[in-house]
Amino acid sequence: MRQVPALPVVGSFAERLLADDLPDLTAERRHEAVTFIAHRVDTLPSFTRFGVLLIGTSFRILMAVPGGWALSGIVMRLPLPFVGEYPRLVRSLGFAYVWEHWPSTSPTGAAAGAS
Repeated sequence: MRQVPALPVVGSFAERLLADDLPDLTAERRHEAVTFIAHRVDTLPSFTRFGVLLIGTSFRILMAVPGGWALSGIVMRLPLPFVGEYPRLVRSLGFAYVWEHWPSTSPTGAAAGAS
């Protein structure tokens, strides 16, 4: 049985989250980090992967409605088990990739030497 690829599920959320957290990160670098995040989700054990994709699908649906990103922000701040961990997972994978591949990146995502 073929797996559902993670990129269509987690990609838009990861893209938006990294754009907010690292506003100066170039689109090319952000896309590379999002691809890495999706690849890592694809390699999770099946039950864990199922949970991540289920929560990711919920966020994707929420983001599809008008004002969805603001609603997602509210949901991210709620003390809901597992749901609150999803943004942390995406953020930590994205940050790890950015600073592993481009260690001199600024806290806003600007490349070294850029102002």
